[in-house]
Amino acid sequence: MIYTTLPQTDIEVSKICLGTMTWGNQNTEAEGHEQMNFALEQGVNFFDTAELYSIPAHPDRLSNTEKIIGSWFKKSGNRDKVVLASKIAGKADFTKFIRTSGFSRASIIEAVEGSLSRLQTDYIDLYQLHWPERNTNYFGKLGYKHDISDHWKDNIHQVLETLRDLIREGKILQVGISNETPWGTMRFLEESKVHASLPRAISIQNPYSLLNRTFEIGLSEISIREKIGLLAYSPLGFGALTGKYLGDRKPDGARLSLFPNYDRYIKGNSVLATQKYYELAQEYGLSLAQMSLAFVNSRPFVTSTIIGATSISQLKENIASIDVELSDEVLKGIEAIHNQIPNPAP
Repeated sequence: MIYTTLPQTDIEVSKICLGTMTWGNQNTEAEGHEQMNFALEQGVNFFDTAELYSIPAHPDRLSNTEKIIGSWFKKSGNRDKVVLASKIAGKADFTKFIRTSGFSRASIIEAVEGSLSRLQTDYIDLYQLHWPERNTNYFGKLGYKHDISDHWKDNIHQVLETLRDLIREGKILQVGISNETPWGTMRFLEESKVHASLPRAISIQNPYSLLNRTFEIGLSEISIREKIGLLAYSPLGFGALTGKYLGDRKPDGARLSLFPNYDRYIKGNSVLATQKYYELAQEYGLSLAQMSLAFVNSRPFVTSTIIGATSISQLKENIASIDVELSDEVLKGIEAIHNQIPNPAP
């Protein structure tokens, strides 16, 4: 395993991060425990979860994933071996069953206390805002379109004050953002620069894959220059970049077979691009999944790549991508395809 540190800290994390959002829906508690055991044996010490998980969000499944991780901590005694990240759900129509008050002080404290209880731990290493409160372009929206009905008032200072107080209490150690834009990222960083007592966001968890490299347009420069590391999620495009959906296949039990509303990864130009990436991988004797993950792992702005799997065999292949180094010829081939079909699944 390769290790790095969360920017601006001495917290050492594996370059591969274990994503957990299927646990409690597609995966049972026993399977979640099995994945954590296997990942830790392979040197993966960084786990990511959220109060919202498992996915898709539903009142009957709310926070199932955190409960599964918590029961594993209690059973295994491995809390001190894991760098744990979790998130507070943002304000949205599909999360009204969680709360409607956004990132108010009371909401953040309630969310942290709830996660700590379910996770059966005293602290969370990295606590993240799952997505912005304001209306902006995240979750598949490529461009920003202003909504005059958005009455959001800039409360970033107040949010950071609450997170600062939770850090002082020892309940969280570091702060991150997720699904953010360049404007939002710089606002968070600006606030902590101007007010030295406020915590600094050290990471940003956004989608990044061969099918969605929009992070490079504005955020990659911010990531490098401001030292705020990308935790890349959906690096396989919900499994599309394994090639298993090519030829209009819909494998039984696969994520996009079960949840077809996430179809941006398997329609239109996404299919054309995936086919070309598949052919490139075949040409150089690589699996499409490992080529796709190795590309993400190699980017200078990526702190850790969040992988998710529903089986140990998938998890084994994904973790092994850390040992794959792409040749200049493969990287040139990837760029040629990207230039021809850029970002088909933003």
